[in-house]
Amino acid sequence: MITPMPSRFRLLCAAMVLLLAACASGPTHNPTVFPFEIEREALAAKPLKTVVIAHVNLGAPSRNYLDEVTPVIDGRVASYMEKNGYNVLPQRTFRQHWNTAVRAFGDPVDPTTGRVNMKTFSQLMQSVRDRMQEETDLDAFVFTDLIELETPFNGGLKHLARWDGVSRRPSLQGPGSGVSGDFDWNLPASVVSLQVTVFDMELKRLFVSRGGIDATDAIDTRSSSGRYVRRRNILENSSYIQEGIRLAFHPLIEMQDWPGNP
Repeated sequence: MITPMPSRFRLLCAAMVLLLAACASGPTHNPTVFPFEIEREALAAKPLKTVVIAHVNLGAPSRNYLDEVTPVIDGRVASYMEKNGYNVLPQRTFRQHWNTAVRAFGDPVDPTTGRVNMKTFSQLMQSVRDRMQEETDLDAFVFTDLIELETPFNGGLKHLARWDGVSRRPSLQGPGSGVSGDFDWNLPASVVSLQVTVFDMELKRLFVSRGGIDATDAIDTRSSSGRYVRRRNILENSSYIQEGIRLAFHPLIEMQDWPGNP
């Protein structure tokens, strides 16, 4: 004969099951989340409504092979901000005023070194700000830099790379289907993150953060010793792009399953 469990014990078991299920379905902590900076008081005093996404980087230009995906990223950023209540002005408005300012003050990027003359950059931004302030109700400028970093795929048996809040497995490229037993998993691979920086109309920084997207390197299966090669398709995973955007905007736009510590 099976003795039925006391009702109190059954309730305790049910509560533990629900607790475990909640833990399993909650966000997985990732210690690599970027330490964002946000001016909460300034944003509370004057919430942002109308923004424009700059077509240029705040820092040095992104690598050439990222140029093709940059407009895609900016388009996804614009959609994400619009879905969260922002009015996003057409990027061509910023581009037109930027090009006019470049003719007046010069290009801030040295084509030989890729370095940015910040004095010239500031002159350009002040000029663009003045023109857009006259013509629009703009509240802020949003810069979306694609930053390339290096990190190894040495996390556990699945060989995960972790950076800026994401975990990614390596991809393979070549005729083979496996990885050489001699492959050095501590070898760093190139990965990309989206860095979002927001400035108000006084050109004061209100927010900066970063979200990982994906690796730009793949394991070359043709190599007997193991090495990385540049991926043929760069940042083609739509869900990875969206995750990077959500991470990069938190907490300016709250990410419900943000993997950082509360």
